[in-house]
Amino acid sequence: MREADTPSDRAGDTGGADGPPLQRSIGMTQMAFYALGSMLGAGIYGLIGKAAGQMGNAIWLAFLVSMVAALLTGLSYASIASRYPKAAGAAYVTQRAYRQAMLTYVVGLAVMCSGLTSVATQSRVVAENLQQLGMLEGVPLTMLALGFLLLLAGIVFRGIRECMWLNVLCTTVEAFGLILVIAVGFSYWGSVDLLETPPPPDTIGGAAGGASGGVGGITALLVMQGAVLTFFSFIGFEDSINVAEEVKNPRKVLPWGIMLAMVAATLIYIAVSITAVSVVPWQELSGAAGPLTEVVRRAAPWFPPVAFLGITVFAVTNTALLNYVTASRLAYGMARQGLLPDVLRRVHRTRRTPHVAVLVLLAMITGLALLGDITQLASATVLLLLLVFAIVNGALVILKLRPGEPPGGFEVPIFVPALGAVVCAALLVNRFATGDWQAPMIAGGILAGILGLYALMRPRHVEEDDLAAAAQAEPAE
Repeated sequence: MREADTPSDRAGDTGGADGPPLQRSIGMTQMAFYALGSMLGAGIYGLIGKAAGQMGNAIWLAFLVSMVAALLTGLSYASIASRYPKAAGAAYVTQRAYRQAMLTYVVGLAVMCSGLTSVATQSRVVAENLQQLGMLEGVPLTMLALGFLLLLAGIVFRGIRECMWLNVLCTTVEAFGLILVIAVGFSYWGSVDLLETPPPPDTIGGAAGGASGGVGGITALLVMQGAVLTFFSFIGFEDSINVAEEVKNPRKVLPWGIMLAMVAATLIYIAVSITAVSVVPWQELSGAAGPLTEVVRRAAPWFPPVAFLGITVFAVTNTALLNYVTASRLAYGMARQGLLPDVLRRVHRTRRTPHVAVLVLLAMITGLALLGDITQLASATVLLLLLVFAIVNGALVILKLRPGEPPGGFEVPIFVPALGAVVCAALLVNRFATGDWQAPMIAGGILAGILGLYALMRPRHVEEDDLAAAAQAEPAE
């Protein structure tokens, strides 16, 4: 067992035996792009079609409701970031609130698993899209995926500044793709009933459009089902807290960066959904292989469809990059808490990045990429994020009620994290109630594996006195 961290080591503002601290270079604009890039991703390009099948023309309402649900947890994360600007933020605040190393371990590893499976999945998606673009056709898919991972690892190792600029580029390109959809289809707005929904399953016949139409067609259950689906389009804001030790003035920049990104993502999602159903009937949109590509094909036939493949490459690259950065900072932060091997807390003296964590995770991601299609595994780990959100919301409730806890620069009423925990728990229950047990069963297996690893490693428990010392040492940035 090593000695407990000194307060200065925990604050991340001084060097030590493990190398210098991480480099603070992220400003407000880069932070907002980081959070926005994490949320936009490539999922929205296919999600629109699935949402149309459930909600008809009222997709925008599902996005609005899911945004409110996501915003509760987003506000909690923003408040946590302003209170405790730490790498491995979710794991740190879980330990600080519950003081149960096993729970902290589960939270940290669940988030990390989600990131690793996402990076592995996206590496193969990038490879497939490069081949569809006519590039490197003779190169095996696996080799392309591994080459992409090596390039990504090199950028993450190189430095957080380089990662941020690549993120700004990729986010700009993927946002351009969505704004293009809005721009070319804006003239179609007002041409359809935006409250028209699919008919109930037992409806026979009906209007030619096959929809129940109007406000009467919208039920609380239908909106809930649509919100559960679209909620996952907002997942990503939680990545922001893990780069807290690389942000300038994190107590201010982190929370406002998260909030700006959530507002921007909501406006883009609602506008894209209204445009999509205005240009393409929802019945056709739900069956389209590339829903937004079909929208652009009809509204702007002059725009080359292959360009959307290029935009997808940027979007997927961005998702992989940000998940890799998040996973490496989680490993680094959890090692500092004594929950992972000490070697993962080492920081490169020149590049100021957790280089050992980057390399170890590269080996793990490579192994996952070689497994082939791990879509179900990725879906299961995303499901675990709902559990993490419920736990982290609960942690903020505990910390707000605990005397002596330092206030942050962005405080929210206690009902926000309390309601956030309830909403996330309800979404989790709703997911189990659908009757599709494949992803939940895999999620349960991952959870059992994490608990088994915890029992095997017996990581050092973080002492309450250490936490109290760390709290007193928090820099007034």
